[in-house]
Amino acid sequence: MAQVLEFRLPDLGEGLTEALIVRWLVEVGEVVAVDQPVVEVETAKAMVDVPCPYGGVVTARFGEEGTELPVGSPLVTVAVGTPAHPDPAGDAAEGSGNVLVGYGTSEAPARRRRVRREQAAPAAPKALKGTGGVQAPAPTPARVDGPVPVISPLVRRLARENGLDLRELAGSGPDGLILRADVELALRAGATRPGPPAPTAAPESAAPATAAPAEGTRVPLKGIRGAVADKLSRSRREIPDATCWVDADATELMHTRVLMNGGGGPKISLLALFARICAAALARYPELNSTVDLEAREIVRLDRVHLGFAAQTERGLVVPVVRDAHTRNAEALSAEIARLTEAARTGTLTPAELTGGTFTLNNYGVFGVDGSTPILNHPEAAMLGVGRIVPKPWVHEGELAVRQVVQLSFTFDHRVCDGGTAGGFLRYVADCVEQPAVLLRTL
Repeated sequence: MAQVLEFRLPDLGEGLTEALIVRWLVEVGEVVAVDQPVVEVETAKAMVDVPCPYGGVVTARFGEEGTELPVGSPLVTVAVGTPAHPDPAGDAAEGSGNVLVGYGTSEAPARRRRVRREQAAPAAPKALKGTGGVQAPAPTPARVDGPVPVISPLVRRLARENGLDLRELAGSGPDGLILRADVELALRAGATRPGPPAPTAAPESAAPATAAPAEGTRVPLKGIRGAVADKLSRSRREIPDATCWVDADATELMHTRVLMNGGGGPKISLLALFARICAAALARYPELNSTVDLEAREIVRLDRVHLGFAAQTERGLVVPVVRDAHTRNAEALSAEIARLTEAARTGTLTPAELTGGTFTLNNYGVFGVDGSTPILNHPEAAMLGVGRIVPKPWVHEGELAVRQVVQLSFTFDHRVCDGGTAGGFLRYVADCVEQPAVLLRTL
């Protein structure tokens, strides 16, 4: 006799609470093996293929492509041990325990409960064909005491920010779980609920007609964009940052790079040279490679430099991290930056490659701009910004000349250092840019 097992969206690590379904990899009725990927999801960190710990026949899928599900929501149900479709692994009912390598399962296999097909979570409300409207929400239940069935903290925050009482909602998820779609539907219903009729003015005193309010397109803050919004907002709330900047003559640095790439070996990128300079500067000013522990009221100075660099992709801004940048030479830094950049472009960065940074290098010069006052990448204490390198008039050796000039900006957490330390760091970076031999003397 077949046993129907339910596989829920597992905890994907790094404090993530939800994921967006990008693409289903299996169809209902398809036979799957233990640990076969069944769905591709996008988290706030990366794209992840989610393997199912059971082998058998897929009897149901939960959520359409483009739907955002909280951790713990059902993904698929699998019938195992059917005569027509025997379990490929022989013991799939126990589960593989290997939902995502490195993350673990969200609950022990023995605790998974059997789910009947008819108990599947109802889909989110769909638009009515030809009307442009949505299906009417279910009748509002009476207010009850006890815990509110909500998993996602984002759902709670959405309701709180809009003054919505979750106890008055009927959840469309399993066991009455309140989903984001339930909250959004309730908010739309509240916005369209007719109010009291406006008083009719006398004809002789009719007020002039007012312009209709502007209407716009709503873009959900979810996935990478939502994670960036949350992180930048937290940075602005918690970190008293300040920015200083300086113009530097990068002519010698550009010439040095040409010489380094002229030997026929692997090419070294300009960003890798700036990364090498940052690592050397942090060795001289270690207080800037730190974070602040608010609860302990301590500054934590870190003994490794994990250098993040800002990369703009079609999915939004990401910050891949070069581990142990202080131990790598310019060639190794260039190779690792190139590898991470390609992974960012293709959406294959892992959560581990997007977390744990201690300092960020931001090359906004690729956008054709000179300066910036960026928001720090919380919880880091500092960020170096590099503008475009362009020919400009410059006094060189007492004479006016056209030189390759770059503007460098340095944003820092004023709790970890004062302006003297920040200025010393930026001046050292500028000296290395203007005279690369300065860097060689400090190695």
